[in-house]
Amino acid sequence: MDSIWVFDIIGIIAFAVSGFLVGIRKQFDILGVAIMSATTAFGGGIVRDTIVSRMPFVFNFYYPSITLFAVFIGCIIFRKLLDDTLEQKILFIVMDAIGLVAFAISGALLAIDMNFNLFGVVILSFITAVGGSIIRDVVINEVPLLLKSEVYGIIAIYCALALFIYSYFFDEYNAYIIAFVAMSAFLLRITAYIKKWKLPTLHSK
Repeated sequence: MDSIWVFDIIGIIAFAVSGFLVGIRKQFDILGVAIMSATTAFGGGIVRDTIVSRMPFVFNFYYPSITLFAVFIGCIIFRKLLDDTLEQKILFIVMDAIGLVAFAISGALLAIDMNFNLFGVVILSFITAVGGSIIRDVVINEVPLLLKSEVYGIIAIYCALALFIYSYFFDEYNAYIIAFVAMSAFLLRITAYIKKWKLPTLHSK
């Protein structure tokens, strides 16, 4: 469970920052910005834990709430350093990518611990990774990144498949393998954004 705990914390930090930046961009008041941070940081994890009939981590431990509060206060203190729109956009992409990867890995590891099959591992990883961002985008009345952005959902599927395949052949987690999956997934997301890679569409021309 230690690895899951670590990636949950990383995901909370990253998605809380991305939610904060969205709230600032939309010119929400301080409560609105806090709601953006909380829903983005906790949405996927709550759905994940509900699916596996587990008390949602945000209600069962102090560390998620303390982490979110610390990140929120830190964002308020240092917000003036990011007045430039381009800087905010770059930070959002980086934080969103980190949150996506971290929660994809934590969801996959939890599913593997619970002896889910391949389909279960992929689904739980996917929901954990994209749940918060979907809630965030729906609340602000935008099309979720999952449906329009550069291979967004594929990143979560890649993490789930890589970890499941490794766990199939080896009984114990290897920190180096998990770190490799995390780093490669993050680089893939950033590269996809820079290169504007997209999945093919089915619309008629």
